[in-house]
Amino acid sequence: MRKYTRRDILKALAVSTGVVSLDTALSRTQAATSPTAATQRITRYEIIPVRVPMHDRVREVFAEVYRQQGINRDYYESTLVKLYTDEGLVGVGDALLNVADSLGSVPKAEGICKRLVGHSPWEFLLDDSLGGILMAVYDLIGQAAGLPVSRLFAPDPKTRIVQTWWSQCFPPDLMASEAKLGYNLGYRVHKVKARDFEDPVEQAEAVTSSVPDDFKIWADTNSTWATPERAIRYGKRLTRFPQYFAIETPCERYSIEPFRQLKGQFPLKLAEHYPKNPMPFIREELLDALVVGGPIGKSLVQRALMAEVTGIPLWVQHSIFTGIAQVFQAHQAAAFPGIEHAVSITHVIQDNLMVESFDMKDGLYEVPTKPGLGVHFNDEAVDKYRRG
Repeated sequence: MRKYTRRDILKALAVSTGVVSLDTALSRTQAATSPTAATQRITRYEIIPVRVPMHDRVREVFAEVYRQQGINRDYYESTLVKLYTDEGLVGVGDALLNVADSLGSVPKAEGICKRLVGHSPWEFLLDDSLGGILMAVYDLIGQAAGLPVSRLFAPDPKTRIVQTWWSQCFPPDLMASEAKLGYNLGYRVHKVKARDFEDPVEQAEAVTSSVPDDFKIWADTNSTWATPERAIRYGKRLTRFPQYFAIETPCERYSIEPFRQLKGQFPLKLAEHYPKNPMPFIREELLDALVVGGPIGKSLVQRALMAEVTGIPLWVQHSIFTGIAQVFQAHQAAAFPGIEHAVSITHVIQDNLMVESFDMKDGLYEVPTKPGLGVHFNDEAVDKYRRG
């Protein structure tokens, strides 16, 4: 791998095919938009706080696992948004605010939405400050242009993306049954949580014995292995299981020194959450992937283009709870070659709140090609779980 300096990155970005593709896609989007649609204005909004319980099959154990991590809930909450325009279009999104208090998130969501009323969706393209409400803006722009959201950012996006199955730090038997369920539903990559209250080797034995060899797994320790020495011991033990290919955040998050000690000693790939300054990690070739949450606008685009230039892929998990967020994230993964995996956890809640099912085949999800996000809220389900 080439050792990049910050100047190298900036020069490479300036001439990268990703930047050219982005400019081309945005130009085509504008050209495809009719004059009336291009001048449409957002006229009103609707904010819908929801609480969706964890799925019956995992709820009791999941809640207990959470309690062991200091979290007391057996549900996730989302703040859904609809934006309406004077052209009769409706854009939908998930504000990506507090997953434990959607009612408390309403004032913040209202403050963001009020800024949009009377304005064109185009004015907010790439605006990180909108949070997940940017999904609804992109939905409107895509509908107005007659293009799927993926084509807002790439003239020729991928048609299918790698979507990752997900499990909390479950006991080995439940983790194995969840892995088997994911495999049977078409997933071929599984992110699992590793914690000190479960033996990761016992989990690995259970999971790998329940699924075929083409089911690949990475474990996220969220820093709980603490030291490089302990991480190396666990990593070496996990090499008994060829399906395990990576460890995320084995030591202190964002801390570079542990990764320096792991370099050349750790037997699996290493991933870390995107630090404020990724350049030292990139220059010293310390990581095999960067894990990305929010924000989802300009920052995500910049990070994805940087990933394309450096060859260090992104594993994206900014939109993990509801179906609308899951599909939006898939559009971004399709648009940017630098995004390798997309992660969501909609399968551990009772309902993803969507009309369309999220179908996997041979490890891949086919990204919608209809204008906008190409999917819709299931209003009956939304009303069922609505709060307030």
